[in-house]
Amino acid sequence: MSTTPDTPAPGPPPGPIDPLENAARLEELHRIWGNEPGFAGQLKAVNHSTIALRFIITGFAFLLVGGVLGMFIRLQLAWFDVEVLDPARFNQFVTMHGTTMMFLFAVPILEGFAMYLLPKMLGSRDLPFPRLSAFGYWCYLFGGLFLYSSFLFDAAPDGGWFMYVPLSDSTYSPGLDADFWLIGVTFAEIAAVLAAIELIVAILITRAPGMDLRRMPLFAWAMLVTAFMIAFGFPPLILASILLEIQRAFDFAFFEVARGGDPLLWQHLFWLFGHPEVYIIFLPAAGMVSMVISTFARRPIVGYTWIVLAFVSVGFLSFGLWVHHMYTVGIPLLALAFFSAASMAVAIPMGIQVFAWIATLWSGKPWLRIPMLYLFGFFFIFIPGGLTGVMLAMVPLDWQVHDTHFVVAHLHYVLIGGMMFPLFAALYYWLPLATGRMPSESLSRTAFWMVFLGFNLTFLPMHLTGLLGMPRRVYTYPEELKVQWLNLFSTAAGFVLAVGMVAIAIDVFISLRAGRKAARNPWKAGTLEWAVPFPVPQFNFASVPRVDSRYPLWDKPETDEATDRADGLLGKPGDGRRELLGTGILSAAPEQVIRVSTSTWLPILSALVLSALLACFIAKWYLGAALMVLPLLALFGIWAWTTGHRQAPLRHEAEPGLVLPTQYACRNAPGWWALVISLLIDGTLFASLVFAYFYLWLGTEAWPPAGIGIGGLGMPLLALALLAGCVGAGQWAWRSLGAGRDGSPREDGGGASGARSTLAWLVSAVLGIAFIAAHWLALTGPVGAPQVHAYASVVWTLAGFHLVHVAVAVLVAVFVAARIRCGYVNAARPLEARVAAALWRYTVAQGLVAWAVIHLFPRMI
Repeated sequence: MSTTPDTPAPGPPPGPIDPLENAARLEELHRIWGNEPGFAGQLKAVNHSTIALRFIITGFAFLLVGGVLGMFIRLQLAWFDVEVLDPARFNQFVTMHGTTMMFLFAVPILEGFAMYLLPKMLGSRDLPFPRLSAFGYWCYLFGGLFLYSSFLFDAAPDGGWFMYVPLSDSTYSPGLDADFWLIGVTFAEIAAVLAAIELIVAILITRAPGMDLRRMPLFAWAMLVTAFMIAFGFPPLILASILLEIQRAFDFAFFEVARGGDPLLWQHLFWLFGHPEVYIIFLPAAGMVSMVISTFARRPIVGYTWIVLAFVSVGFLSFGLWVHHMYTVGIPLLALAFFSAASMAVAIPMGIQVFAWIATLWSGKPWLRIPMLYLFGFFFIFIPGGLTGVMLAMVPLDWQVHDTHFVVAHLHYVLIGGMMFPLFAALYYWLPLATGRMPSESLSRTAFWMVFLGFNLTFLPMHLTGLLGMPRRVYTYPEELKVQWLNLFSTAAGFVLAVGMVAIAIDVFISLRAGRKAARNPWKAGTLEWAVPFPVPQFNFASVPRVDSRYPLWDKPETDEATDRADGLLGKPGDGRRELLGTGILSAAPEQVIRVSTSTWLPILSALVLSALLACFIAKWYLGAALMVLPLLALFGIWAWTTGHRQAPLRHEAEPGLVLPTQYACRNAPGWWALVISLLIDGTLFASLVFAYFYLWLGTEAWPPAGIGIGGLGMPLLALALLAGCVGAGQWAWRSLGAGRDGSPREDGGGASGARSTLAWLVSAVLGIAFIAAHWLALTGPVGAPQVHAYASVVWTLAGFHLVHVAVAVLVAVFVAARIRCGYVNAARPLEARVAAALWRYTVAQGLVAWAVIHLFPRMI
């Protein structure tokens, strides 16, 4: 619904601005974008720099906590007959150590770096959904605190960070330990998924003019691929966690063999997430390596296109490797051969990246500063870790060393070598950008050597102890293995590693408080994030820069000076609102002005209410959990209602001679792309549930089993007709709104066309409610209670999953009808109606698949 050409021509170069006018504009930008003062202002902040730094600091805090747990584990294993931890506590510490590092440290901290850096790298002032970022942070923080609160109730999880069933079901874990893990981890994962949506939309449509896809920084490419991997990789684990919690809470039978379930279903769903997770962690680190190496080699990266293709290839291949972790569960050898080949094939794009980095250093003039030390450490550690991964891809060897300390050593060489060393390189590289101060060269080098030597001396011996037969996740070992001296050596070296980590934290703290002030762009880098002034303002750029190369600061050194002046794109503040520039997905030509929200209580209040709901659920107070849904819906309703306002202009002068539509009237609005990405995530969740249905079918003799009927087709066909009516009414509503389009806002909701559209949305809501009732009746009789058999469990879950979507679509339809009546949505501002119509189409398409699986498939077999 764009009201301007797709690629509007840029205006004439702006003339020189009066210094007093420039100062007044800068002061106004600081006022608009600044956080409110005091502690309350910090709680309400939504600016990307503030939220990102919170992610980073919280992630490092969880790293230290997880490291303390790891040191207790090493103390327990230092000798064969010690008991620093009893078996139960050892299992808890092993579980929480792995869970912390994988869910509370690795992914959140990388997303925190991306949230901080990407707007600056892309030439944007902020992320497109600031409140979403803030809500994601609070979900992450409360999820981590929720998980660790289990120690206060003596109910810490002890089933391993993978929480395999049946050990984690209510039969073998009757307490609250597994519930804390399932709910806490799922709560924290909300943050990762929300950040993925935020980052994808930001990278696609908020790049600086001229920064087409061929000029994007490699870190942006890495995060784009990673965010899509999160979108497709996290839903299977979220579904698995939901299914297991439903089984524990309501006695469903997804994983119970006696009632038709299968515990291997959990492993498939978990590792559909778990192996891509390794590359979700590695790819952002690889993007960081590419950025740092180019700067310190003093030349553009070699093989830019090849590295991008390698990122994309790793993203695709990583989803074909999940059985790599299940070689010993009895899968047919032909299938194992396929997954073994895929596991080895992923080494090809990984190798392409390594050779490109080496070629960049070889052809450049490397400058050996502390970030480069960590990158050399990365090369030394990650390459052997990758080679042991290729070894484990071979089925016979994997059978021999499965669940031994050889796998522990490989895992840490890949994750610490492939993620933490690049992360520390990035920390020191971008520390002057965030703090305006330089780290201590002597202390930072000392910390590096302690971490590097401590790591290798800790985990290198584990390859040998694993080959000698020492099992992982076991609190002691027999003297006959003759590995106690190797374990004692690993434990001692582990303390060196721990002291090195603490030294890094001290170094960062000292540099923050008393470090030498950094010059602007102290590393002489070429990418756009170093064009911001020091100290970095909350709005990053006074004027949105234009770029025409991959390294604008090398090709046009005056770029940093131009971004200080408020005389270019969006240099003139617009009526007190925070504004971003939206550009084309491929061309990065200016397309729209995006207005984003300011500080608000909504994110933290929503996260608190959601925390209370989950706390009620884990305490088995299901009525209280149901009651908490009401304030949560109210907060989300306020959130949605305050997204736009009737007084927002449809067009805005971005700079003299360039008038652009605001996002309310632009086809490529952030809200539209957020919906598209959200539906991809939701579709993956739904596909995982359908996969679970057919996987359980393959393991049973009769589907449905004896005693459970299919029922007639009369009521299901009625439900299907009602569902089809929903999408028909939605399309009628959308077309009715468009019928009154005349290019100007309608304060009365669009007159007759607005009234017809309102009526049509209400009709779609009524039909949706009728569908819910009809489909419920169609299943109640023949299927019976979901506790009887896995068939009934998965059918009711599949139907319930879709019914929830219909209920959401009903609420959205009523919401849009109200927005039309109040003048927020009309022919000139059609975004929300367009989103609602697309949501109905998706919901009906999902319903057709669910209907066919539930009502047709059992009749065909």
